Amino acid sequence: MLPKPMLLKPMPPKEMTPEQMVSRLLYRDGLMLVIDKPAGLAVHRGPKGGESLEDHFGALRFGLPRAPALAHRLDRDTSGCLVLGRHRKALAQLGKLFKSGAIGKTYWAVVEGGPEAAEGQIELPLGRLDVSRGWWMKHDPSGQPAVTKWKVMGRNSFGTALTWLALEPLTGRTHQLRVHCAAMAWPIVGDAIYGTAPRAGGPPLHLHAREVVVPLYKNRSAIRVVAPIPEHMRAALSQSGWCDENANDESGLRRASTASP
Repeated sequence: MLPKPMLLKPMPPKEMTPEQMVSRLLYRDGLMLVIDKPAGLAVHRGPKGGESLEDHFGALRFGLPRAPALAHRLDRDTSGCLVLGRHRKALAQLGKLFKSGAIGKTYWAVVEGGPEAAEGQIELPLGRLDVSRGWWMKHDPSGQPAVTKWKVMGRNSFGTALTWLALEPLTGRTHQLRVHCAAMAWPIVGDAIYGTAPRAGGPPLHLHAREVVVPLYKNRSAIRVVAPIPEHMRAALSQSGWCDENANDESGLRRASTASP
């Protein structure tokens, strides 16, 4: 059985205040913001409406006439680094970088079971599971190419078969990491679509966008931003060998820049 702390659902605020939105800022410069997305909150409003993260982007203008906008997306239940463009020119530049694969993305996940090897690569094309299921995906030999690199960061030594993985998507397919892990017989903890978690009352999804590396400026080093570990993943990661970054300061966490707008 999973440890009890992992059964606690992340609870994003029903009405996020401007101060709470600003507190999630990890990086800021004249072109780009990176925020720490909370798990359980959609990045944009869906067909059924409801609160979304972009409803609160007005708090992140920092003197510019318009609110920033999404440069990419994360699933509702995924936490971590989310990149925003501060204006149209910045969004166009970031869009090209994402499309070309120039932006490095590393996710941390806790999976049930785990691979025997220390690292590897998954190459399984993906297609829609069913038109009626919206964006649910499946392995489809005739689907779009999808490639994920993975590395074992730690394993649970306390009896529960869990593995801490670093996942690097080399392509950007919908639900790619979740489908790939499930197809390898080590589904992500808390995945109620592709894994073993129940649709209600189970643990939250243990998938976190840990790091982005953005080569935004030609004559500067790439910008590396790391998101702190969310509370709902700490118990499973600790059991798998992770040490609290606040204790050893090994995270490389980059907080908000004080650069001018």
